[in-house]
Amino acid sequence: MRPFRVKRYLLTGLLTFIPLWVTWLVFKFILGMLAGIGAPLVAGLLGTLALVAPRTAESLNMEWLNFILALVITLVALYLLGFIANRVIGQRFLTAFDGLLARIPLVQTIYGGTKKLMAVLQNKPSGMQRVVLIDFPRRGMKVVGFVTRVMIEEGSGREMAAVYIPTTPNPTGGYLELVPVDELTPTDWTMDQAMAFIISGGAVAPDTLPASPSQLRQDTPEPHA
Repeated sequence: MRPFRVKRYLLTGLLTFIPLWVTWLVFKFILGMLAGIGAPLVAGLLGTLALVAPRTAESLNMEWLNFILALVITLVALYLLGFIANRVIGQRFLTAFDGLLARIPLVQTIYGGTKKLMAVLQNKPSGMQRVVLIDFPRRGMKVVGFVTRVMIEEGSGREMAAVYIPTTPNPTGGYLELVPVDELTPTDWTMDQAMAFIISGGAVAPDTLPASPSQLRQDTPEPHA
């Protein structure tokens, strides 16, 4: 019985540790990215302090302390940016800033495309449900995707949806697929529910999934003449 208990305890410990580990990886990525934004400012402040008080600057030059300071500076800066952006003066400044970046070809493509993506994720395109299921990477296999835009295909007149497919457990990477609208499986999931499903590797999910339109058509009996 002892070897069996050892295996069971090890498996239980592993299953308990994995969610914590995945959560730590996601938060480490996000916090590291935020701290990296404020890191140059912290380095500059320590460099300036070293000219006045070298010993104090040396005592403060610790990796964990620099990380915390950079993270706090970034969070405060983001808060102030959001506060200013919600004011009339801030909106005018951002409009002027957008106009300035629009004159720079390569920068405008990256900045404008990213800003449009953030904007469309907040609204449903043409009344369509944002979170959908599509066949990927082959028919019969389903993935969760976010509709970012609906376009009309020339010649056929079909509606085509641009669907972003995030990866698990890090949703910042993924694929972009162009899918006919009639092949999308709409869901009643919110963005938060879909992100929880993706990050958890499917562990946080509803008990049922909506059937695809093609499957519903197959299951519907044909009327008899």
